[in-house]
Amino acid sequence: MPRPKVHDAALRVRLLEQAVRTLSEHGPDALSLRKLAAQVNTSTTAVYSLFGGKPGLLNAVYDEAFARFGERLGSVVPTGDPIADLAALGEAYRASALAEPHFYQVMFGPLGGVMTPEPEFVERGLATFKPLLDVVRRAIELGLFLDEDPVTVATSMWATVHGLVSLELRALLPDGSGDPAELYRTVFRAMGNRRIGPRNWSSSG
Repeated sequence: MPRPKVHDAALRVRLLEQAVRTLSEHGPDALSLRKLAAQVNTSTTAVYSLFGGKPGLLNAVYDEAFARFGERLGSVVPTGDPIADLAALGEAYRASALAEPHFYQVMFGPLGGVMTPEPEFVERGLATFKPLLDVVRRAIELGLFLDEDPVTVATSMWATVHGLVSLELRALLPDGSGDPAELYRTVFRAMGNRRIGPRNWSSSG
């Protein structure tokens, strides 16, 4: 009978999830491989076997965060209506952040400036922007948005969603703003009801 795999994929996930909680709640200085191993009821040997050390662990944390985020965005199946697709992507972004706020902090919180992932992981993280960019390009082609640089338009939208999510996670949405989910829908309806571009992004009409 073959010996059971001790350092398997399930252990890897548990280590990553515990590492993310520690990073998000206490910062990078609190992440000790010995302490991490004890928290997951394994050995430091297992951590080194799976990640090769702390730099490898941090790379894996970063990559896992964006992989999960990208999977959420990738679950939105494109339709013939880019405005509906835009709203669906916004909902997926919010759902990812609310379901896994610790991973969200690794991607877009203060830790983003502390971690220095390898270029290959950065490239995979940046790829999560593509679904939104594709929707914006389709909307421009159909004349729904102004014929402006799609990267600029998509970045503006991403920033809007990011701001709403960050405020919600920190319980900083203004009093009277109502249910956060409905606030999201209102924002996306507003973005989809006029021809959006940098020249009128800040306008009220």
